Amino acid sequence: MSNLRLTATDLLRYAGLFTWACVGLPLFFPGEPGRGTADYYAWLAAYVAFGGAYWLVSRQLNRPTPDLLRLLLLAVMSVSPAVISHYSGTGLGGILLLVSAGVLPWLLPPAFGLAWLIAQNLILVPVFAVHEEFTLLQAFLQVGLYFGYSSFTFVTSLVAKRQAEAHDELRRLNAELRATRALLAESSRANERVRISRELHDLLGHHLTALSLNLEVASHRTEGDARAHVRQAQSLTRLLLSDVRDVVSELRKDVSIDLSEALARLVEGVPRVKVHVQLPEDIRVDGAEHAQILLRVAQEALTNAVRHGKADNLWLTFSRRDDGAIEVRAEDDGAGCEVAVAGNGLTGMAERLRRFGGELMIDSAPGRGFRLRAILPVGGAGP
Repeated sequence: MSNLRLTATDLLRYAGLFTWACVGLPLFFPGEPGRGTADYYAWLAAYVAFGGAYWLVSRQLNRPTPDLLRLLLLAVMSVSPAVISHYSGTGLGGILLLVSAGVLPWLLPPAFGLAWLIAQNLILVPVFAVHEEFTLLQAFLQVGLYFGYSSFTFVTSLVAKRQAEAHDELRRLNAELRATRALLAESSRANERVRISRELHDLLGHHLTALSLNLEVASHRTEGDARAHVRQAQSLTRLLLSDVRDVVSELRKDVSIDLSEALARLVEGVPRVKVHVQLPEDIRVDGAEHAQILLRVAQEALTNAVRHGKADNLWLTFSRRDDGAIEVRAEDDGAGCEVAVAGNGLTGMAERLRRFGGELMIDSAPGRGFRLRAILPVGGAGP
């Protein structure tokens, strides 16, 4: 059995398509009155136009600011139901307005979406009023009935949208927490190696040195077989001391912090955005502060791509320069902006980088996404 998981937007989309398909069933009844007339084809054209517009507009419902094309498609979804009701002489268009109401909270701000909801329902008033069995008051009452249903759908969809946003934010924060935990574990491992090497050097090394000196004195005060045994003990002590020094040196060699695990934890929980990471096989830095700064640079780029840029893809590239500094480049395919203004997160990041002699550069343009470049001088060996 496949692990098919449908998101809230997927469920909303398929539910709308199912409703649209059910509304179109009368079009295909063999005994449908007026079949083959101009009114019938006008009804069919409006029905197909609504379905096509809904299919296109519901492909990505996570962008709060729609572009001009989406607004035009939304307008088609609002006008087509009135055309269907007019030419079919039924209230089927009001049912399709429920489908339109379901996508409004995902495409428009709540206040604007509510105004749009009222407007698209009011379009049905003249459609119902032209029929002989409806007075103007009855037309308003009929539209009020559909508006009540649409309002319920609108509010339900708005709640679903906010819950989806809260879930995405929780996933993002959980990914940041897991990345920080991985970085903390790596930092603790490096610190523990330093502590063990220090203890071996300060305690065992000093005691072995003292023992070697005492054996040296004892070798000059003994004769015969006893001196031979003392010399042998002295040789073993020197060998053991050499081994301890080698172990201490080996422990101090690998005290740098590996960023790979923390970065993997950070990007795996990012909602909606596909992250492409390029980094050396083993990128290490000396010091927990350096590692934390680099992780926060990646985190800020992810936050900007998800929250502000509404991007679909983010490219993160880590590399080590010839002067030993680590360079981080981040680029997304989001909406971008006219002027790239650093918020609190980017300002704090620039301050941290400057504290260690680094720098932060940002660039953006409408339709060209957001680009970030950070350079952090670090010590230690290259990757």
